[in-house]
Parts: sequence; structure tokens; C-alpha cells
Amino acid sequence: MNIKKIGLTALAASLVSTSASFAGEMTASGAASITVENYSGTLRNAGVAYSMADSVTLSGSTELDNGLTVSMSFELDAGADASPGSFDDHSVSISSDGLGTFKFSGNSGSSAVSAIDGTAAGDVFDTFDTKVGGASASTAETATAAGDAAMLTSPGGANTMLYTLPAFVDGLSVSASYTPQGSNAASSSAFGGTYTGVEGLSISYGVGSNDGSAGTANNADVTTMKATYAYGPVTLGYSDHEFDSATATRDQDVQSYSVAYTVTDGISVTYGTETFDSGETAIDAEYSKVSVAYTSGGMTVTAVSAEGENISYSTSTAEDVDYWGLTVAFAF
Repeated sequence: MNIKKIGLTALAASLVSTSASFAGEMTASGAASITVENYSGTLRNAGVAYSMADSVTLSGSTELDNGLTVSMSFELDAGADASPGSFDDHSVSISSDGLGTFKFSGNSGSSAVSAIDGTAAGDVFDTFDTKVGGASASTAETATAAGDAAMLTSPGGANTMLYTLPAFVDGLSVSASYTPQGSNAASSSAFGGTYTGVEGLSISYGVGSNDGSAGTANNADVTTMKATYAYGPVTLGYSDHEFDSATATRDQDVQSYSVAYTVTDGISVTYGTETFDSGETAIDAEYSKVSVAYTSGGMTVTAVSAEGENISYSTSTAEDVDYWGLTVAFAF
């Protein structure tokens, strides 16, 4: 009898069994797009520009012996910085039907407020590389050349922890978040909920803090709400986002409306507006957008015409900018 062979066979079987008991599932999804766009106006008149974007998201999950499901996700995004193939969004989630879901984001995490505070019109202001916090806004509160502006909100970002409660009412999702900061700033927390228990209706509401800046003078309370109602081919949307700072000149109120019409299963038309009311000036920044989207399988073609007025809270004609863009996007 070959004892050595029997022992190795048993060891191999044991390793296979152990591996199988912890086996998970990995998936990959990708997206790519090509855009041609142009701005008119003295602030952004740089001629017609062409660009592309691409990313690959890898996700994996496994169920533990105690019934918990552990999931991970990370994104490779060539546009994340100057190096192609950059490591971008990544997170780990632990969940169960009875305990809910705990998500830890190593990068680009959402707070319970920032997860729902997108305007009804779809953040039209983000199309324009401009200030959104007033003339004396800090660097963190202004847009960059990449167009990654955001409303002043309860922050997420690196190391954000988001907990979503288990479902206890049909159609109701409730979450809480905590975003730790460094030694020179207070941490921020937020709470939010979304109700979809009525056919065609979605209502979201969130409250949180923004205490990421050193000193209590920059602390702020944030409140956001959004509602959409779909009836047949028409969907109406409204949102209101308030940033109430201990320093009144940092206050901000953003109101937005939208109406969308589904022409066919593959064609839709959307119109939306946004108004930024800043505590620093009596002049409002206003944005509007019309978009037409055509979807066929994994391809979506979107044509956009947008307008920004007083985009730096000034009545100067230089602050009025028109935009058009055409994007072909692919999902695979």
C-alpha cells in the first residue's frame, strides 16, 4: 500500500473542499464613451473638443457559514488621474437580510445625504467649470477643469461608512453614514431615507452635517429632499437642497425641476432647471438643460443643449455660457 500517495490524495481533497466552502463569485463590467462638445461665451470658448472615458469595475461576493454575505468592488478608471488604468472607487460590504448592509468605502464613498442629493435635473451645473460656493469659496467648494463640481453637502469620500437598515416597511430604505476626518477637523454624519411604496412615486429625504473644515465657523447642517412621479410616459421631478452654515455667507439653497417624456422604449426627452441661491450674493446662478437619449441594447446616444447664467454669481455677460454635447456610450 502506498501510504504516501494516500496521504497526498487526502490532503488534496481537503484543500479542494475548503476552497469550495469559501468559493465566491467574481464579475466584471465595463463602460466606454466618446464625446464631442463645445462651449460658447468668453469664459469657456475653447472650440470644439473631443474626449473619451472608459472604466472596468470588478466585483466579487461570497456567503459565509454564518449567513453573512461579503462583497467587494473596485474600479479601474483611466480618467482617475494622469496615469492610465488608475485604481479608482473601491469598497467592501457586509450584509444579511436580518442585519442590513454595512459598506466601507476606501475611496469615493457616499454619505447618506450625498447618495440622494443629486438635483432633479441631473446636476446640470456640473457641466460648467465654475464656482458653486460664491466668490470667496474655498478650493474644495469650486469646480475644476475636469468639471467635477458638487453642491456643498454632507461629505462622503475616503473611509466613509454607510449602514443601510434591513427592510422593515415595504418600499422604505433607511441609511446612516459616518465620515471620519483628520485631527484638525470634526467628523461628519448623515441620515437618509427613500420611499418607493407607491407605484410611480419616489421620495427621498436626508439630513446631515458638514464639519470637515477646521473651526466651528465652517460647520454646517445639510438638508436635502427629492421627489419624482411617473405617470404613463411622463416623469416629473423636484428637489431642494439646503446648506446652512455657521457662516451665513457660505449658505446655499439649490432648487431644481425636471420633466421627462418617454417617446418609445428607446427614446426619451428631458428638460430640467436648477437655481443656486448663495448666501454671499443676491444674484442667483441659473442652469437649464434639454437632452435627448436613444438607447439600443448596450449603446446609448445622448444629445445635450445646456445654458448657464450668472454662473459665478455675477450679471456680467461673460458669466453666461451655452453648451452643446453629443455622447455615444457603451456598456458591456
